[in-house]
Amino acid sequence: MLDTPAPAALRLTSLAHGGGCGCKLSPAVLHDLLADQPTAGPFARLLVGTETGDDAAVWALDEDTCLIATTDFFMPMVDDPFQFGRIAATNAISDVYAMGGKPLLALAILGMPLGKIPVDMVREILKGGASIAAEAGIPVAGGHSIDSPEPIYGLAVVGTAPRAAIRRNAGARAGDALILTKPLGVGIYSAAFKKQALSPAAYAEMIASMTLLNRVGPRLGGEASVHALTDVTGFGILGHGLEVARGSGLALELRLDALPLLAEAAALAEAGFVTGASHRNWASYGAAVTLPAGLPESRRHLLTDPQTSGGLLVACAPEAAEGLLAGIRVEGFPHAAIIGEAVAGPAAVRMV
Repeated sequence: MLDTPAPAALRLTSLAHGGGCGCKLSPAVLHDLLADQPTAGPFARLLVGTETGDDAAVWALDEDTCLIATTDFFMPMVDDPFQFGRIAATNAISDVYAMGGKPLLALAILGMPLGKIPVDMVREILKGGASIAAEAGIPVAGGHSIDSPEPIYGLAVVGTAPRAAIRRNAGARAGDALILTKPLGVGIYSAAFKKQALSPAAYAEMIASMTLLNRVGPRLGGEASVHALTDVTGFGILGHGLEVARGSGLALELRLDALPLLAEAAALAEAGFVTGASHRNWASYGAAVTLPAGLPESRRHLLTDPQTSGGLLVACAPEAAEGLLAGIRVEGFPHAAIIGEAVAGPAAVRMV
């Protein structure tokens, strides 16, 4: 890579057409792409594959222990290269936590536009990712890099879990309470940031949320009262809720006034700071998602907003919900909230 000096005002986000989990293909496009792909085949040890769009693949090593494997990468949504690396690594490791597992090691995935970005900036991206991996107690043990038109960074992550602790996005039961561990609004904040309209306080709040590891996942996986688990990322709370509903064969009822939000998310959405992915997400849900009559479009964008390194969506026995919520908050998720319940009926998400 040529050690090209950076322009004085080089913005990392200016080199990418999108950023964070807002880069993800919409649920509808992804469904079309995978529609005629062959299944994984009759592998008895493959416990979780592509069937329900879960967070990671799971392979049974033996009767007691499972291997969890995942990968996640994207383009920058902030200009600070160190923070970009931290965000991308936190997001990738989350997929292991969302299965109820503990990460073991990671491999870096790096694509950089040669001649457009200085080596020192790339080093900072890698340092940021390694710092989060260290926080999770794992090494970045290798990886692969390419010359690409836009900057890309992420991790492939391997973890393990006891077989009994594996939690999927399919498994919720009618009557379950639904808990969300992090506030919504990251995509809205990132849209405002790209237009230089995000306040310093909101920027700090966004970084803190996106670099908070979902460490609570393994403990939730060990709770018999927890029936389903997933992380809320690029498809928004409605899209990932719909995955749980479809995988579990029931409906989710979410309370609009119970959803935790970043402090300025509602005001920024009302001011028009939304991502293109928010529109694509809404177009993908179809009739399976219903909203209250007359809901303002700005409020809808809070529900379709793509989250980068978002929180965990937990389906648990109703009698255990308050105790689990208290424990989640103690472990560093003060905005965690009970946001609705699972109910019998055709797969759907209803905002009430």
